[in-house]
Amino acid sequence: MATFFDTLKKSFVDVPVKDGDKISTTEFLEAAEGLLTLFDVLGSIAFNPVKSDMGGNIKKIRDRQLAAPALSETLQDLVINELKEKKHVATEGLLWLTRGLDFTAQALRHNTTNSTKELADSFREAYGKTLKPHHSFLVKPIFSTAMSATPYRKDFYAKLGDDQAKVSAELEKWLSALEKLLATLTAFTTSKEAKW
Repeated sequence: MATFFDTLKKSFVDVPVKDGDKISTTEFLEAAEGLLTLFDVLGSIAFNPVKSDMGGNIKKIRDRQLAAPALSETLQDLVINELKEKKHVATEGLLWLTRGLDFTAQALRHNTTNSTKELADSFREAYGKTLKPHHSFLVKPIFSTAMSATPYRKDFYAKLGDDQAKVSAELEKWLSALEKLLATLTAFTTSKEAKW
């Protein structure tokens, strides 16, 4: 039986990391695009602004990669080389994409760890820890609406696949890989190297 994770073009599990912390740009962006389809599974148009925002940040990074492919093989190289040119469009895109992915990862981790929690509670908690401190008073209500429109836990997990044991195993692998990449990216995007 196929699960949602079988439909992904690229999983976070398959993103190459060179020299311990250099994340391959192409595979990472493909995996991030796959994560955007998770918002379709959540099924509410209230998540469209979240999905659109993350998609826009992926585009900023990919545009930079296409403009300077030899300097953009890893996300770290892409940022460092962009900043050398006194530009920061893709760098800022990566910072916001990292925050958005962290929001999603923390919500799913909270939900898988707390089997009685509804998805909306997990997303609200993750939002407070990740994106909310960086959002203006104009943006916060948009995200608040999205949290309230989250489907019931049982409905969401059923949409990920029929075999719940397989869904749990695949989700755990995917989420663990994402969390590992996020730890590296968060350390990098908050470092002096990535400041503009």
